[in-house]
This record gives sequence, structure tokens and C-alpha cells, in this order.
Amino acid sequence: MGPGRHDEPGRRPQARDGHHRLHGAQGVPAGRGRRRVTTGVLLLHGSSGTPDLERARILEAEGYDVLAPRWTVREEVALDSFPLDELAARNDRLVVMGSSWGAEAALLLGALDERVDAVIAFAPGAYVWGRFVENGSQRPAWTWHGEPLPFVPSDPDWKAYDDPPSFVGWYRQSLKRYAAEAEAARIPVERIRGEVLLIAGGDDKVWPSTEFADEIVRRRGERTTRVVALPAAGHRTVLPGEQPKTAGQRMARGGTEEADRELGALAWPEIRKVLAG
Repeated sequence: MGPGRHDEPGRRPQARDGHHRLHGAQGVPAGRGRRRVTTGVLLLHGSSGTPDLERARILEAEGYDVLAPRWTVREEVALDSFPLDELAARNDRLVVMGSSWGAEAALLLGALDERVDAVIAFAPGAYVWGRFVENGSQRPAWTWHGEPLPFVPSDPDWKAYDDPPSFVGWYRQSLKRYAAEAEAARIPVERIRGEVLLIAGGDDKVWPSTEFADEIVRRRGERTTRVVALPAAGHRTVLPGEQPKTAGQRMARGGTEEADRELGALAWPEIRKVLAG
């Protein structure tokens, strides 16, 4: 896989069937005599191409209105085509939650769309990365209102020597080689007006998510930003009630099932706080 190689189905962000559109009780208590405040959650999967339906159902059971669209990064993805309009039309609050490249998209949406009240990012990234296309060239991953966003190219000379491959070194090397591009491609997390929750494993073998989380915290300054991290966990956090995700290209993701579940258990109370507002 790495920074730009995927085998995901589909083209545009969209809900393919009813299983991806989950509508819960749509509210959290706002106090006696007051109406319930409704919260919509846009749930964005990572490079596996598979929506996190177990996670969506867990959130739906908590009473939230959840949309979990299937999307791909083979071509440029329009961030403004994700269904925030649909969620905003029937909810008071909007939370965007994503994993890995879905976390990249979630942080970007939080920075670019002022309607987003909070962002929850699993295995977050601090930069916008390019994507490889079929001829081997690299293209922008995201557009916003038709304009491509600057991105960090992936170093074409880097090679993985472990099996299954770990790509942490690829991201670090690309940031060094393309330092000027990286500066322009930083996700402007300081523009996210609401709370940001970052969940990261210290043994992430896909990209250095704890380092990215630390950078996001620094750049957010005094803005409310929380990090839940566990040194032994890897790239894929497992929340209570979930099974480990197995979809996606063969690669090293780090951690163990035990550690990934422990990180999920640590993160879950913090996730509930953000969702409850």
C-alpha cells in the first residue's frame, strides 16, 4: 500500500445501501424541560475501502445519526461531496470521525467546513499526501470546491525491506525529501473551531501517527485537543464491541489485538465525551 497504492472499490463518496446510513435516536439529553440536542456523525474509513459498519452501529446504538460512505482514493476525492449537507439538515451538531486517510479527510473537513463541531481522528496524519495513479505519477488526493489541495509527494526511491512491509520510513523520508511541499501541505488544524480528539498507537507501522498527533497538538496551541495513545498499539484501534478489521492490502500495521483493544477501551470514554458535546 504505502502513501498511494490501494485496491479499493468505488469512485465517489456515497452510501451504497441502507447499512451505510444509520439513524439512531438522534439525540443526547439536554436537561429536563429542554429539547434533545441531535448530533450527526460522518464516519470515514481508511485505505481498506471498507466502511466501518461495526463502528457505525455502535455509534447508532448510542443514539447518533451516522453516515458511513464508501469512498476511494484512486482518483481525486471532492471533500465537499461527503454527505455533511445531509447530516447538517437534520442535526444540531456535526462530528467527523475518521481512521488513517479517513482521519486525514476528517481533519481537513474540520478545518475547511465551519459547520463541523468536533473531529475524532484515529491514527491521524498531520499532512495531505498525494496518491499514485495507474501510470505511476502522483496526483492530489483531495479537492475543495473544485480546487486541488497541495500534497506531499511520496519518495519514489524508497523501498521496503521487511515482510510484510512497513511504510513508516516512507513517510518520514518523504517529509525530509520534500520539505518545501510538506510545509505547504500541512493540514491547517489550527482552523478547526471545535474540539479535536486524536487516538494513536505508538507501534503504528503504517505511518508515524503518534508523531503526527504531537505535531497537531503543538499547532493547535490552546485550542481544545486531546490525545489518547498507547505505546504497544498499532494502526487500527479496536473499540469495545468491534472485531479487528482485516480488509485492505497486506502490510505491517503494528500492535497486537490485545494492545489495539486496550487502546480502544481507553479511547471510548473520551469519544463519548466528544460526541455528547
